[in-house]
Amino acid sequence: MSTASPAVQVVIGGRRFTRDQVLAWEAERLPAAAAKIGLPVPSGGLARQRAAFAESKLALGADEIKHRLRRDLRIGDAVASVTTQLSRGRRATSVCELHVAGGSAAEFVQWFDDTSRADYTRSMTAAHPDHFLIQALPDGRQEVIETTGGSPLPTRFLVDYSDLSTLTTPHSPDTDAEAAGVALSAKSLHIGGVRHQFRDEPGGFHARLCVEFPKATLPKILSEHRRHLAIEFSNWVEFAFGTPS
Repeated sequence: MSTASPAVQVVIGGRRFTRDQVLAWEAERLPAAAAKIGLPVPSGGLARQRAAFAESKLALGADEIKHRLRRDLRIGDAVASVTTQLSRGRRATSVCELHVAGGSAAEFVQWFDDTSRADYTRSMTAAHPDHFLIQALPDGRQEVIETTGGSPLPTRFLVDYSDLSTLTTPHSPDTDAEAAGVALSAKSLHIGGVRHQFRDEPGGFHARLCVEFPKATLPKILSEHRRHLAIEFSNWVEFAFGTPS
């Protein structure tokens, strides 16, 4: 892996956004996330705030995070159940694209999938202020507690990257690497999933990041979650290939 961070350009709905614009979205979300989990907003620039806030969440531990967010998680699980039932298996998608100058599709997905990395939980958590907990479980699934874009409440769900059974987004034949799996609620309902597809381009790679939600999900959540994807994956790219900004 290179020690120089690659350049990342975000495309949402055909509109291009600079790295500075994405960093501004991240800075805007940090105070809200800190208030939600009951932690102070760290001082300093965004890079320092990002690292310090991640360390504070990790120091709380999974049990304390779940305790602090217990009321919201109960409501969020109920909402997920209702929207899933109303949707009857139909899905709506939230899509964001990245063009990365540097690295390759396979290198990035290998890094993303490597749960044996010593910094796995830290890097997963640090990528977005609204990531309260992301960890690999012993059964191979990924446990996530986060506030999705546009939602007032955090939710807990599991991502099973070994199961593609209920995904509705097709696999693109020009994909060089993929991170895909179903998302399950606390009650084991298939509430959605992810199909993140990556292909090499001259000098770097392209990412089509796609999250499937129940069809009955509010349009604002689908729209705003595109920014969530832009923030977390831009940071993950920098974590994977160089020094975070």
